Amino acid sequence: MYEYLTGLVTMVEPRYIVIDVNGIGYRLLVANPYRYHVDHKKVVKVFVYQAVRDDDISLFGFNDQDEKNLFLQLINVSGIGPKSALAILANPDHEGLINAIANDDVKYLTKFPGIGKKTASQICLDLKDKISNLTANETDLLKPLSVTETSVNRDLNDALEALTALGYKEREVKRIKKELEKEEPVSTEEYLRHALRLLN
Repeated sequence: MYEYLTGLVTMVEPRYIVIDVNGIGYRLLVANPYRYHVDHKKVVKVFVYQAVRDDDISLFGFNDQDEKNLFLQLINVSGIGPKSALAILANPDHEGLINAIANDDVKYLTKFPGIGKKTASQICLDLKDKISNLTANETDLLKPLSVTETSVNRDLNDALEALTALGYKEREVKRIKKELEKEEPVSTEEYLRHALRLLN
């Protein structure tokens, strides 16, 4: 069982990153790949959970121990698998997640992929007390993001980070940012697709 991996990020894709550890590339499924950047000099530490099934072995990566701890709590809920837990962590509205669990807001939780009413109710039942007993650090993890990181700006920033990860220079990214800010709000993927069209 892996606890964490330390190495170089060599690839950033929409759903995963690849980290090179002593010449071996590990594919890690992560909540937000674009928080990482391809850098062949900077060593990073990524916390890891290994999920083993009869037909598949997957590694899930986390920015810190607190994010991993929350993931472990989620997968202990009946009906929540590792990929569903990761999809929940990818949502930037962490304060909304905590409030939904604390207030038995099943409707809010069913907006996540693969989460039906029954599973949402189970999340509230299993995690309500645990959420209220989070450590200070874990609570910080779940606090709402700043205004510049939420909503439209969060999607745009993620797209711009993706461009940097793909190797585009800072001046190119800044130029594209001005163009994208003129558009109607769209998802990270749509921002990224439009940016690549403009750059190419």
